[in-house]
Amino acid sequence: MNGHHHDYEDEQLGKALDFRLLRRMVRFARPYRLLFVLAFLLAGGITVIELAMPYLVKTAVDSVLVLPWLEVQADAPPVEGAVPYDPGTFLVQELTLPEPMRQALEEEGRVLRRFLVVPPDGAEAELVAQYPAAFRLTSAGYAAPEEAVRGIPSSDLLRLRLSAVQILGFLSLAYIGFLVLRFLLSYGQVYTLQYAGQRILFDMRRAVFGHLLRLPMSYLDRQPVGRLVTRATNDVAAINEMFTQVLVRLLQDLLMIAGVLGIMFHLNPRLTLLLLAFTPFILVLAFWFRKRAREAYSAARRVLARINAYIAESLSGMGIIQLFRQERRSMGAFADINLRFFRAQMRSITVYGVFGPVISVMQNVALALLIWYGGRGVLSGVFTLGALVAFTSYIRMLFQPMVNLSEQYNILQAAMVAAERIFGILDERTEPTGAQAIQALQGEIEFQNVWFAYSDEEWILKDVSFKVAPGERVAIVGPTGSGKTTIVGLTLGFYRPQKGVVLVDGVDLAQLDLHDYRRKLAVVPQEVFLFSGDVADNIRMWDGVVPSDAAEEAARAVGVHDHLVRLPDGYETQVKERGVRLSVGERQLLSLARAVAADPKFIVLDEATANIDSQTEAQVQQALERVLAGRTSIAIAHRLSTIRNANRVLVIHDGKLAEQGTLTELLAKRGLFWALWQLQFAADERSQPSP
Repeated sequence: MNGHHHDYEDEQLGKALDFRLLRRMVRFARPYRLLFVLAFLLAGGITVIELAMPYLVKTAVDSVLVLPWLEVQADAPPVEGAVPYDPGTFLVQELTLPEPMRQALEEEGRVLRRFLVVPPDGAEAELVAQYPAAFRLTSAGYAAPEEAVRGIPSSDLLRLRLSAVQILGFLSLAYIGFLVLRFLLSYGQVYTLQYAGQRILFDMRRAVFGHLLRLPMSYLDRQPVGRLVTRATNDVAAINEMFTQVLVRLLQDLLMIAGVLGIMFHLNPRLTLLLLAFTPFILVLAFWFRKRAREAYSAARRVLARINAYIAESLSGMGIIQLFRQERRSMGAFADINLRFFRAQMRSITVYGVFGPVISVMQNVALALLIWYGGRGVLSGVFTLGALVAFTSYIRMLFQPMVNLSEQYNILQAAMVAAERIFGILDERTEPTGAQAIQALQGEIEFQNVWFAYSDEEWILKDVSFKVAPGERVAIVGPTGSGKTTIVGLTLGFYRPQKGVVLVDGVDLAQLDLHDYRRKLAVVPQEVFLFSGDVADNIRMWDGVVPSDAAEEAARAVGVHDHLVRLPDGYETQVKERGVRLSVGERQLLSLARAVAADPKFIVLDEATANIDSQTEAQVQQALERVLAGRTSIAIAHRLSTIRNANRVLVIHDGKLAEQGTLTELLAKRGLFWALWQLQFAADERSQPSP
């Protein structure tokens, strides 16, 4: 265990946008297009509300908090609703002035002072008499300049400006209403997007897993299990993130940028152009830092994958590590990987630690420029205080979507890579199968000049021919790597020969419906795999074929019933992952019971008695005698009992059928089988048959 594992291509970066892949991803979203339309509409509503809220504050400041009347020189252009005040001046409401005219009056110095005007017939007019030096009667009401208003006590001033207080209360309620409405729209948008995303996630995972179930063993043999698990989990989640975080949010951010720029240009085009000079720097910094952050994050994930693989490998082989006293070496290898992960994480943290403050500094510099330039405009009268307050909100609303664009770019990039890998699996051809069903399997198996290689022309089987008659028991023996397991794989339809043909009841296996064919046979492997669930479910693997009461009958037939009833919950005991609650022998007996419960016509045994003791073996052999009666069986033989009970023995050597015959015939030849007998089986026999 050297701690060096392969680099996962899962972490490679791909191109940001591939329209071919995007079209295929959109197909999964198409059934939920109405949900996305609703999310788009909600995004538009949220954008409008967020744009309106700062403008509402501007209105409150400019229309309510400051004095609403202006004293303008009489030689200015005439304004509708103007009220004469002093010789050469008149009063006009600021809201009645068109914005260009107001700015022109301010820049030309024609606006002199601000005034408070109290209607002469209102309740506030009673207070005016208390301040005769401040107010003068005009045609619009009692008017007082700003400097005079400052000398009035605050309690009286609030009463004098009662209408303004009422408007302010209304605007405050409107602001709270906008907040509540934005919350409801945001909740609706998040729920809609997440619901659609989870449905797409559900559909994609089902599609990927369903396709994996139909892939040929030749493909699955080449793929690491962890990689396929990543495809069905992490990669699908990356695509889901694109649908929930990019698709609608990108439109919302673009709408926000367009809306903010429109309002800012309306308020003050010159100041807006000045602030936009910062946007290229922010965009460049955002994309640069995001790219560095993604590279650092990907590097950390690659090392994390190695840590996970090393820990899993070490836990699986802990007995060997302790037996050979490799604890120190294993710890050293883990420490090396762990240190690399620490450094990769620190690089990622450093990048993120710099990115946030730099963007924040850029935004605050823009705000400082706004305060300096906009503040001068307020002091000079060319810019209202409310517009300056609104600008501070709009500038944050402008820059945040720009930063979000870089993050959405990275999400989109990750989704493209994930989509390419997922569709790579979905594009794999499923296991080839015919359409012909076998009404009643007889169990005749025939290999005719079969050649097979797992890759290229590295032949595992070379021109192998033999025939197994219905009801015949055949044992296959040979050295390790000779091709015994390959023959079983071809018989079960897991692989197809490159040359020759495999016949089942005289029909080419390639023409048979493999699903129907496999329901009529059973396999007892040497390494038993038990699924999470109870004991009965693991015996009744053929759901819908095996009756519910057949599990106990099958267990009695192979002699494992007494073991199972002693479990805490009997047949309902949860075996847990890989059957850790059962002994090796009990798991092997469960596998035999699985085969018995199926009542097959054809049974494949990969040395079914290899992991059980001699006493249990005798019991299993008796059960096998009962279940194999009248059925075809092919057994890979490693023990003497299997060979002795076989009608015929096939000897495979170097991918070829070297010898075949009964046990007595092969021993009499004193050929390859006799040599294997001497090396492998002679120690097991107590009374060797005479040749």
